[in-house]
Amino acid sequence: MKNNALFDPVGHESLADAVVAQIEDLIASGILKQGRKLPSERELADTLRVSRPKLREALHILEERGLVMIKHGEGSFVAPLTGQAMLPALLDLYGRHEPAFFDYLEYRREQEGFAARLAARRATRADKERISEVLTEIERAWKANDAEASREADFALHSAIVDASQNATLIHMMASIFDLTQQSVFYNRDFLKTLDGTGKKLLEQHLELGQAVIAGDEERAEKAALDHIDFVEQSFRQGLEQQRREAMAEKRRLMAQ
Repeated sequence: MKNNALFDPVGHESLADAVVAQIEDLIASGILKQGRKLPSERELADTLRVSRPKLREALHILEERGLVMIKHGEGSFVAPLTGQAMLPALLDLYGRHEPAFFDYLEYRREQEGFAARLAARRATRADKERISEVLTEIERAWKANDAEASREADFALHSAIVDASQNATLIHMMASIFDLTQQSVFYNRDFLKTLDGTGKKLLEQHLELGQAVIAGDEERAEKAALDHIDFVEQSFRQGLEQQRREAMAEKRRLMAQ
C-alpha cells in the first residue's frame, strides 16, 4: 500500500489535532506498527494538506504522548508500543530451555487459530489480495529453494492473516510474539525443513491456510492454522528425540572402543 493511501486530507479546524487523531487511529488499529517509519514531513504535509509547521506540531504532540519517536536526520517512527515480550536475559534462558519452546507453540496455536477464524470472517478485498501475493511468493521461494525468501514469506503470511483479523489487540500482541520468531529464539525453520525433507509439507500447509482465509471458510481456516502448529510441534519433538538417540548411540560406540 502506498503511503499516501494511508492518510486522508484534513479539514481546516484544529489542524494539528486532526492530524494527531488520524495517526493515533492508524496506530490503535494496528495499521501503523511499532518501529514503522512515517513518510517524510513533505510527503505527509502534502498528503494531509496541512502546513509543515502544523504537521510538526502534531508530531510533537504524538511524541509527548509516547506514540512517535522523532529522530533528527532520520525521520519519525512509531514508538515501541507493546515492549519486548521478554527481556534479553529471559530470552537467553528460554533459548536454552526446551520446555519453553513448546509453551511458545502452545500459545501461538491458540492465538493463530483464533486469528485465522477471524480473518476468514473479516478479511477485506485488500487483505485477500495481500495474502494471495504472499502465497505466490511462498511458492516462488520454495521452487527456487531460496531459504531466506521462504523465511520472510512464512512470516509475512502469518502476519497478514493476523492483520486480516481486524482485532487491534491481537495484531499488536502477535507482532511482539512474531518478533521472537524472526529472531529464531524458538523457531528454527531450517531445522524444521530438514525434518520435512523438501519443505513441501510446510508449503502445502501455508497454501491451505491462506486459501481458506481467502475463501472465507472460518472452520477450514482455523483447522489449517491449528494443524500447522501441531505439525511444527510434532516434527520438533521427533527431531529432538532423534538427536537424543544419536547422542546416546555415539556414547555407546565410544564406550565400546
